[in-house]
Amino acid sequence: MNIDSALVRELAELLAETGLSEIEVEDGGCKIRVSRQLVQALAAAAPVAAAPLAAAPVAAEVAPAAIPVDAVKSPMVGTVYLAAEPSAPDFVTVGKVVKAGDVLLIVEAMKVMNQIVAPRAGTVTAILVDNQQPVEYDQPLVVIS
Repeated sequence: MNIDSALVRELAELLAETGLSEIEVEDGGCKIRVSRQLVQALAAAAPVAAAPLAAAPVAAEVAPAAIPVDAVKSPMVGTVYLAAEPSAPDFVTVGKVVKAGDVLLIVEAMKVMNQIVAPRAGTVTAILVDNQQPVEYDQPLVVIS
């Protein structure tokens, strides 16, 4: 297997720029995953802060239970944009009725703007991300009921 070290470096830089903890790309039969563990790195650098950092994942584990399993999830790692451009209105708002195929938001990944569309018709009951927020693969974005 030939590993493109330039791609691995680029992915690592993308992690640092976005603050994400993991990124994975797949091309044909080759899959590359780059991840970092922020809690351990920070705990080693600042032992005094280790206790509060260890408590943070507990809160993160509680939150996903409240997210419906049918939430529209991010198909990739990137940055969310709720509107087509800064001065434009958001694609959707809570309470808006959408039909299958309507654009919900955009996820920018590697300088490509990817429209995330509604997989089914319904009413937007929750928007779980903020504009320009970094998101990870499979992260819940929008709830449609």
